[in-house]
Amino acid sequence: MTPMRTTCLYLRVSTTDQRHDSQEDELTRYCSLRGWANTKVYRDTISGAASTRPSLDELLRDARSGKVERIIVYKLDRLGRSLTHLALILDELNRLQIPLICASQGIDTSNDNPAGRLQLGVLMAVAEFERGIIKERVRAGLASAKCRGVKLGRPAKLQARAKEVLALRATGLGVCAVSRQLKMPLSSVSKIFRMAA
Repeated sequence: MTPMRTTCLYLRVSTTDQRHDSQEDELTRYCSLRGWANTKVYRDTISGAASTRPSLDELLRDARSGKVERIIVYKLDRLGRSLTHLALILDELNRLQIPLICASQGIDTSNDNPAGRLQLGVLMAVAEFERGIIKERVRAGLASAKCRGVKLGRPAKLQARAKEVLALRATGLGVCAVSRQLKMPLSSVSKIFRMAA
């Protein structure tokens, strides 16, 4: 038996000084006008820039498990922390065939709403453009750093532990024993052994 799917209202405010009431009133009224009685409210009080939001994470888990019929937010900026983040959420909702409705902006990505699908397409194209610009900037920054002689990648930590590894090796211990005693990965100890050979 499939679980009953709900209309999910996602509310977010940035600080504890703010309240969810106005968003919730607006979205509840929106659902009432459309006869959507089976609703669940998810509330976050956290900055939009936060990388994780407990209620949004819960909402997306519920969406993935088939419990969500549609998601309603007051405005798009309540949902995504950036255009790229928003695009990832929209892409996932699109794959799950869950419409997103932004009550105050007239956005509705339901299949029966061609204008909403067009808006979604434009948003996705802009987000893809932004991702491309970010990748280009990162590549240019890495190339510039390389030209200046900056060593890229994780800093080498093996040299810092080489003395103690080799001291234990000199006592006759093998790779496994040294790894256990120093609580180091086997691969790191092996690499130090090879470098010293």
